[in-house]
Amino acid sequence: MQMRDFGDRLRHWRERRGFSQLALAAAAGSSQRHLSFLESGRTGPSRDMVLRLSAALDLPLRQQNAMLLAAGFAPAWRESDLAAPALGPVNAALDYMLAQQEPFPAVVVDRRWNLLRANRGAGRLVEFLTGPAPAAPPAGTRVNMAEWLVSPQGLRPLLANWDEVALHFLRGVQADALADGTQETADLVARLLEFPDVAALTEHAPLDEPPGPVLAMHFRKGGAELRLFTAIATLGTPQDVTVQEIRIEAFFPADAATEQFFRR
Repeated sequence: MQMRDFGDRLRHWRERRGFSQLALAAAAGSSQRHLSFLESGRTGPSRDMVLRLSAALDLPLRQQNAMLLAAGFAPAWRESDLAAPALGPVNAALDYMLAQQEPFPAVVVDRRWNLLRANRGAGRLVEFLTGPAPAAPPAGTRVNMAEWLVSPQGLRPLLANWDEVALHFLRGVQADALADGTQETADLVARLLEFPDVAALTEHAPLDEPPGPVLAMHFRKGGAELRLFTAIATLGTPQDVTVQEIRIEAFFPADAATEQFFRR
């Protein structure tokens, strides 16, 4: 039963990544016949073969572990708590990047856009837009940046170009769901589509003129206007599921007035 489950997973990811059996076998250093036997459950894979196929399919570490478990092996990649001592150097690097981004905002999020930490620039931006930060959320809950962006109770009323920004972000989360294949990311897409007008964004009309080099978020509150674009970074050569799924989003001013606002 385990081997059949592995075969189903292997076929699912092969088709999802657009590989033929022959192409995947060549990429993994195997034969089409052997791959066919693996998918049908006639042959069980070795641990090394699972890892080779996972690498050829460019599977995230979380999905590599799932493939190993389905084949009857222990996971190869650990998933540490971000506060674990082993991730001390990672935490130091994250704190350094957040500090270096001052006075401009920067946040650290997980794979599903749950906020993990933020610098003072981000705090000042939130306070300007929505007022003093609310009390800490109940234990076990987190601020979800994706939901905050599209929600009428979040940033939507403050974004002059909400439809453009929300559409771009929605497509990014949908791409994440296709890439990582987890139910959690698929659930996030479903939640986003339940917010008013979000599903209709997929019918967005073509652009009338060529877009600029980046899509800036155009915030408007009272007489103040802020334009910010973002850069998203990940940590290189991850060997831990948590580390691979971390993202650092840094915000940069898109015009001189916004830069002056933050420097003041």
